[in-house]
Amino acid sequence: MELDILGLAMKFWQWSVLIILIILGFIANLFDKFEGNKIDFEYDQYPHMQPLRIGTANKGFWGAILMWLLGTRKWRITQNFNYKLKGRSYTIPKGFEFDGASVPKFLATFLSPVGVLLIGGLIHDYAYKYACLKPKTESKETPLLMLNQKEADIIFRDINIQINGFHFLNYLAYWGLRIGGFLAWNKHRKVNAKIK
Repeated sequence: MELDILGLAMKFWQWSVLIILIILGFIANLFDKFEGNKIDFEYDQYPHMQPLRIGTANKGFWGAILMWLLGTRKWRITQNFNYKLKGRSYTIPKGFEFDGASVPKFLATFLSPVGVLLIGGLIHDYAYKYACLKPKTESKETPLLMLNQKEADIIFRDINIQINGFHFLNYLAYWGLRIGGFLAWNKHRKVNAKIK
């Protein structure tokens, strides 16, 4: 019996992609010279979140299948999430809804949108929606931190590197955002949501 490695790799392509990413990540972490806290990020506790129902009811059979296969779970923040970024205090207010890190569906089995990228994904989703970060207490001394898309993507990358230490994974996610994030960014700019 002959072992067909290429055939197995093609048949189990999701595992092949994962194994290649793990090997590349290991090599990248060996050579990465990331030192210290680029972002100086702090938080006291994880965000309190409530899962929101995926609305497949009354969508018909095909509509429900599409939502199930293509939709993503949304979460609602149930208590203000307070954090510090470069020594300044910010908050994501109770009631904010987000979907976590935008992970391709075929990788979601291995990389949960609310897994190792949770905190960076939450802050990034807020920054994308409002093009800013909200100070914990707003005043003339601490105005909104206005951001462009690239700045929001850098914050996502650096927060996640500081929290989870997976440099390669976070750079992959960052470059994914730099390549395709403009779709979500532009969608939010058209809506022009305002902070309450």
